[in-house]
Amino acid sequence: MKASDIIKVVNQLIEQKLPVFVWGAPGIGKSSIVKQIAVSKELEFIDLRLSLLDPTDLKGIPFFNAETKEGVWAKPSFLPSEPHSKGILFLDEINTAPPAVQASAYQLILDRKVGEYELPSGWSIVAAGNRENDRGVVYKMPPPLANRFVHFEMEVDFNDWKAWAYSVKIEAAIIAYLAYDKSMLFTFDATSNEKSFATPRSWEYVDSIVKSGIETELILDSISGAVGREAAVGYLSFKKVMKGLPDLNSILDGSLTELNEEDSKVLMALAIGLVNALLENKSEEAIDNVLKFSLQIPGEFSIMLVKDMQQNGIDVEGSDSWGEWVREFAYLLS
Repeated sequence: MKASDIIKVVNQLIEQKLPVFVWGAPGIGKSSIVKQIAVSKELEFIDLRLSLLDPTDLKGIPFFNAETKEGVWAKPSFLPSEPHSKGILFLDEINTAPPAVQASAYQLILDRKVGEYELPSGWSIVAAGNRENDRGVVYKMPPPLANRFVHFEMEVDFNDWKAWAYSVKIEAAIIAYLAYDKSMLFTFDATSNEKSFATPRSWEYVDSIVKSGIETELILDSISGAVGREAAVGYLSFKKVMKGLPDLNSILDGSLTELNEEDSKVLMALAIGLVNALLENKSEEAIDNVLKFSLQIPGEFSIMLVKDMQQNGIDVEGSDSWGEWVREFAYLLS
């Protein structure tokens, strides 16, 4: 399932307090979407890495109560304790934990309690882990533990990633390059020994590398260290294309109305760049000028541009040029 669908389903299942397990390859954003759900629902969020715990850490340390003359378990302080609190307890990389630690989680996951501790009623449990065939350090999940979850496998979806990338202001050249060559968004190969490979997470690293001000002669090696050599070379080559674009503000202010260009790389970069420019300037005049300009570029790029504008909350339907645009490209929309 793509991330947007998993978000919809998990949003519903946590209301029912059903434990959910999200599987997926490394670096595709499993933990990010769970945190996103917590933020959107204004819930507390605790990220618990079972691989860092001993079995007694979860159940608590046993001690003797002199008053009752009983052995009791000290409740772990890292678990939520406020009775009226609400949140998501996220068990990340649960299948990297040794079997003894996984076993200590059985009762918490199914019965919502372990030892002397009981999870407050307002909390839900969501877990995530890498797939066993991804060559990560994982332990095969025992069937009794696996049966305690509702399982979903997350896949990489470019459109989901692009919507997120616009929202967090990932560099336009990165978005444009990956829109041009979607295969470079995720290049993980479980059979390869390469240490660097492209994932949604590592492209976020590239964004930080580019914005860090690293010297030009070091930028290729730096980006290669995040996404691999092939992706780094492709991205930097594509970025050179973007340098040849006209001033995007001249399109927004209406001074540039035509562009005689057929190179698909240039047109892809132009469309992505215009959306980013409009996110900084959503004036009616700018939107209308971009729509007018889009009437004279090839239809597939005009449609991509307008769809991205709509997905980013830019009011194209309210523009005076909207009717003309629909009439021009109605044959491609049907």
